[in-house]
Amino acid sequence: MSVEGLPMVVPAQDLPMRVRVHEVGARDGLQNEKSTVPTEVKAEFVRRLADAGLTTIEATSFVRPEWVPQLADAEALFPLVRDLKGVCLPVLVPNQRGLERALALGADRVAVFASATETFAKANLNRTLDESLAMFEPVVRRAKDEGAHVRGYVSMCFGDPWEGAVPLHQVVRVCTALRDMGCDELSLGDTIGVATPGHVLELLSTLNEQGVPTNVIGVHFHDTYGQALANTYAALEHGVTTVDASAGGLGGCPYAKSATGNLATEDLVWMLQGLGVETGIDLGRLVATSAWMAEHLGRPSPSRTVRALSHKDQ
Repeated sequence: MSVEGLPMVVPAQDLPMRVRVHEVGARDGLQNEKSTVPTEVKAEFVRRLADAGLTTIEATSFVRPEWVPQLADAEALFPLVRDLKGVCLPVLVPNQRGLERALALGADRVAVFASATETFAKANLNRTLDESLAMFEPVVRRAKDEGAHVRGYVSMCFGDPWEGAVPLHQVVRVCTALRDMGCDELSLGDTIGVATPGHVLELLSTLNEQGVPTNVIGVHFHDTYGQALANTYAALEHGVTTVDASAGGLGGCPYAKSATGNLATEDLVWMLQGLGVETGIDLGRLVATSAWMAEHLGRPSPSRTVRALSHKDQ
């Protein structure tokens, strides 16, 4: 499942030598599916992603089942994959109860999900922005006390479907609050896919100026307006080395109806291979995995690279 000699490797100056792909397909990708994927199929998805070389795979979310019914099987799923060697398996925990459930199963990497806007905080967490941050503080503290690595997601960093443009200082305030709590890593979410490269660079520079270093920042782009790869390239030029992506381009956001799919991992890897940036990912195996999952979901993969390489293999 390849095209001989392509993409041709032409390195660009001033890009990182290696990028860590934070794979979100098994969690962010499947949480927005209309149908529920069987637990064993999810586990096999995670195992196949690991076999393709992905070393950070977000496995599931310990939320209340009525909130995200597609991930109601977190307790059943996590034990099926937690012993994968050399693979980090972060899980989303919305509150202290979710954290306790995750810790009880041996999770050592967790993520909290904050918002840069008031409206989305209320839609997603039924709290004001400040109330949500107050809720996360004891969660992060307890996780750190248990020796867990904590990621802080910040959604709506570049635009909000209700509030429109989001001021940079608003994003910085949430990011610095999460850092002050003890979050080891921040993921800047373009939840509805409205970012453009200049906006990305401006936010990253502003965060640096306010004391948030680039090496703790990851980027999470959606491809609503076809800008995800361009925005990723801008982030790489700035020095970002962690990029969130979803195998096959799965995903969206159940609380933001205008959010379309995530940046497809295959499309990201194709670009990075052409740039000579290492990821450790076997693109052929990854494409085969996404094609396999697309069959289970009963529809073609949104990823252009999956479609192109799968077509050539037929």
